Amino acid sequence: MSALPADLVFTGGSIATLDPARRRATTVAVTGGRISAVGHDEVRELIGARTEVVDLTGRLLLPGFQDAHIHPVVAGLEYARCNLTGTSDAGSTLAAVRSYADAHPELPWIVGGGWSMEAFDGGTPTAQYLDTVVRDRPAFLPNRDHHGAWVNTRALTIAGITRDTPDPVGGRIERDADGEPTGMLQESAMELVGCHTPQHTPDDRLDALLHAQQHLHSLGITAWQDALLGDTSGISDVSDAYLTAASDDGSLTARVAGALWWDRDRGSEQIPDLLRRRARLRVGRMRADTVKIMLDGVAESRTAAMISPYLDGCGCATTHSGTSFVDPEKLRGYVTELDALGFQVHFHALGDRAVRDALDAVEAARTANGFRDTRPHLAHLQVVDPEDIPRFRALGVTANMQPLWAAHEPQMDELTIPFLGDERTRRQYPFGSLLRSGATLAAGSDWPVSSADPLHGIHVAVNRTLPGLNGQGRPVFLPKQRIDLTSALTAYTAGSAHVNHLDDTGSIEVGKLADLVVLDRDPFTGPADMIAETRAVLTYVGGDRVYTAPDA
Repeated sequence: MSALPADLVFTGGSIATLDPARRRATTVAVTGGRISAVGHDEVRELIGARTEVVDLTGRLLLPGFQDAHIHPVVAGLEYARCNLTGTSDAGSTLAAVRSYADAHPELPWIVGGGWSMEAFDGGTPTAQYLDTVVRDRPAFLPNRDHHGAWVNTRALTIAGITRDTPDPVGGRIERDADGEPTGMLQESAMELVGCHTPQHTPDDRLDALLHAQQHLHSLGITAWQDALLGDTSGISDVSDAYLTAASDDGSLTARVAGALWWDRDRGSEQIPDLLRRRARLRVGRMRADTVKIMLDGVAESRTAAMISPYLDGCGCATTHSGTSFVDPEKLRGYVTELDALGFQVHFHALGDRAVRDALDAVEAARTANGFRDTRPHLAHLQVVDPEDIPRFRALGVTANMQPLWAAHEPQMDELTIPFLGDERTRRQYPFGSLLRSGATLAAGSDWPVSSADPLHGIHVAVNRTLPGLNGQGRPVFLPKQRIDLTSALTAYTAGSAHVNHLDDTGSIEVGKLADLVVLDRDPFTGPADMIAETRAVLTYVGGDRVYTAPDA
């Protein structure tokens, strides 16, 4: 232990190091932005005249949380516009749109989003319904999962969408019984209208990033992987915001891994451009060594790629088994080439066919290139065939879970389970099975799709019920897939640090960066159904305090 006084010492509480060799401590010292001692009373010897001492007063110190799949800039942009997050039914959603439109008569378009599919019959509201509150201007409002958009009649007209407009590759225009567009656009069909919407400015994107960063720090998040850097569905590339914040004034206080968007309408010819963008985005605390490949859609719109067909509303098999956005054979070649160039591949894979295609692609890369330290990971994992569970460990693929989705709630119970059937329902979000198989678990939120609060995600991973009133009275969702609190915390810290190639973070060990969070209580000492009541009160990145709760 160093004889020099520390810059910062945490003492007087409980410390969960998440270091397997030393799970618990009571005192931690930080010197020069790194952890210099972990232990008990002996560490207090490093307290000098200029040492900042943080009395934990019984609170819990943890490694900083990391989100392995998130969209902070998109969230910040959405929150600054017609933000429908939190609306729970058709009436409140429509009222929120009306209120925003009335407050902004000068805007040529009404854009924003975040509405819940369960608020509308079948998850598909109509243009005529939106016309009742916005008729004079076009409106473009993606739902909370950003795989579909609700538009009004004016927007359909501007985009030239009629009954004769064909569905684009990888997308679907919802139509009524007579073949007329209803005002709901799925997947790539969103771009038919999205390309006409006003584009965000660089200042808009930078402001959105900094507001999002402030929010994430308030939740104890010190690092993340932005899961989409590129142009898609009317959203401009947000890379410029990161470049400015990371290089111009140091306002990027988080550590960020960026995932470069794979254009599924192109092939390997885009790889030289990805290499150029990777080199350009290596600045400050920003890296973009990852390529994001979206393999399928979402189960609610029946665009998640399944091995067997979906059921219809009557429980009978259909002929539709979802959409594969990338040809599986070509995918294996793309991933092999990306892996050889040192890229991590971040797969969006919800359906069991998409999961299998991703694992097959990683296997092809491992066979061709050997086991390289590229750390591929599969995000979402809604339905996984049991035969594919052991392949994660065997192939060194991280399971990137979004735990908040693994619970009974209206979208799951009304728009998903009836169309999956009993067998596939039992295969949803198999976190427990993956953990028992030896797979590495990471965790993320997909914010703004769902809350960015890691403690809410941890609550659901442990309980398989939603926190608070939303979970009361609902049965546990697949209880055998619950994981213990230590494993859930590790997924949000060391597991995501592994995915983000931030090997000197994720646990409290001597020599690691002092990316830390203080919680207002120790969730290990309370009942599991109260985990979500816990909140972050202090957040540090490299020993610098980046968030202090008002009552800390």
